[in-house]
Amino acid sequence: MNAHVPEPKIVDAAALAQLFTQARTHNVFLDKPVSDDLLRQAVDLAKMGPTSANQSPMRILFLKSEAAKARLVPLMSEGNRAKTAAAPVVAIAAFDEKFYEHLPFLMPHVDAKSWFSGNEAFAKRSAFQNGALQVGYLIYALRAVGLDTGPMSGFENGKVDAEFFPEGNVKSNVVINIGYGDATKLFPRSPRFAFDQIAKFL
Repeated sequence: MNAHVPEPKIVDAAALAQLFTQARTHNVFLDKPVSDDLLRQAVDLAKMGPTSANQSPMRILFLKSEAAKARLVPLMSEGNRAKTAAAPVVAIAAFDEKFYEHLPFLMPHVDAKSWFSGNEAFAKRSAFQNGALQVGYLIYALRAVGLDTGPMSGFENGKVDAEFFPEGNVKSNVVINIGYGDATKLFPRSPRFAFDQIAKFL
């Protein structure tokens, strides 16, 4: 007798709108503070997304003070400086290239550390790939707790790393402005590809 397989459930339309169809990238935010509790909730959601061997390489700095943001702003591309300075919170999402040091805790049932330790190129590539994957989880987690985001890749990675991650093994990936977006300042939504332009069935 076959075991009962439950019918898959899709989240409701309101949740889909908040996460995907109505959510937008914001450049201007309202003058409203963002609580540390919401940021903690978002990280606790994002960390649940899958990564290869549960390696969890993402590391995040949440810049909330004017002094902290002032260290970052000159390292952003010119077009990203003003909006970064004005954002209530700015996250530097990075990845730890020595994530494998934590695998005895994160994946205790197998010696996963040995897969990466001593194989620097493989470890770096895996850290970047899975760290980038976790950035996506973080953006949707922030949306899920009611926040808006403005992710950016326009900044000087090497200088950001030297300023914020001097230990050398953590590398910046994406900067995300966070807050409550000002919908009156949004541009019209840009086009998206049709399904057949990005996917196929084999």
